[in-house]
Amino acid sequence: QAQLEESGGGSVQAGGSLKLSCVASESIASTWGMGWYRQTPGQERELVATISNDGTTDYTESVKGRFTISRDYAKNTLYLQLNSLKIEDTAMYYCAADHLLGWEWFLLDPPRQPAYWGQGTQVTVSS
Repeated sequence: QAQLEESGGGSVQAGGSLKLSCVASESIASTWGMGWYRQTPGQERELVATISNDGTTDYTESVKGRFTISRDYAKNTLYLQLNSLKIEDTAMYYCAADHLLGWEWFLLDPPRQPAYWGQGTQVTVSS
């Protein structure tokens, strides 16, 4: 059974930074795409950033220029660098993996659900 475990969430003031990490079990192939989602209470889970199996990255419009997704294949770890944080970035952030996950998923309607999810890490941004 594939596993994803996030860490790095916390509470910061607006304008601050955080770096989220997601360690993937070895059953998550390096050829799979990975991504970060976020969710606030009462809202649908939102796709935030993707990194395809060829290394192509993409972001939802509201985080472009502020967030950076990256992947360390040697460590089986996915990262999300969050800079210039805003109050509206407050959410539970989830790591996800799927053999087809990539930038195209921002265009899918209805959204496609990844095969695997982490348990989430909370990011809280205050004024």
